[in-house]
Amino acid sequence: MFELIDQKKSLLDARRPFPAHTLRTIHEHLVINWTYHSNAIEGNTLTLSETKIVLEGLTVGGKTLNEHFEAINHKEAILYIEDLVRHHEPLSEWQIKSVHRLILKNVHDEFAGVYRMENVIIGGAAHIPPDYSQVPAEMSEFVHWTNDSSHGLHPIARAAVVHSDFVKIHPFVDGNGRTARLLLNLELMKAGYPPIVIEKEQRLAYYEALNEAHTTGTPDRFIAFVAQSMDRTLDWYLNLIR
Repeated sequence: MFELIDQKKSLLDARRPFPAHTLRTIHEHLVINWTYHSNAIEGNTLTLSETKIVLEGLTVGGKTLNEHFEAINHKEAILYIEDLVRHHEPLSEWQIKSVHRLILKNVHDEFAGVYRMENVIIGGAAHIPPDYSQVPAEMSEFVHWTNDSSHGLHPIARAAVVHSDFVKIHPFVDGNGRTARLLLNLELMKAGYPPIVIEKEQRLAYYEALNEAHTTGTPDRFIAFVAQSMDRTLDWYLNLIR
């Protein structure tokens, strides 16, 4: 699958640079869909059209203030990681905390950008995250592994493992899933791939693949899940530019 994906990526790269208007519309579509689906996976009830309205600066009747903030925060977090990609910066714990701080801003300020100081469980998952006292050491090791290119993984596999390992540590009290999906796309974009959107309709398959990776130590199913999402994303781009 990686070979086929890279062939499609080469076809896409050959069409660059895209027209300015096309880039703007692609980016707007990406931000709205990514924000909607990532928040919906976590229980946010804004619809896709309502998410678009909120990101345009309006409010939606009958929706909580937190749900509005979650949409606005997620857009700001996307813009932040895009800036990290432009500056070619290696991943750091400070960056991860900054992404998380944006995600929980005005929602749970007391937890924003702060490693958890309590033990947690992941609802519906067999894996139990490490004791909170182990989080700083595990996050240090996580960042070191992420910035080490010697493991020789394909960029898509590497990005998938980054997501999986981050969720396995579960370093924050809340907002881990959204942060993990942002880090996944940060690593994909650094490697020259477009970001993917894990849709709320894929939630069960997504959680099952993660749970298998965490309980068996084998991330193959989750890597395949991410690769399939990338394959569909490249098809969407290629159909658009044709």
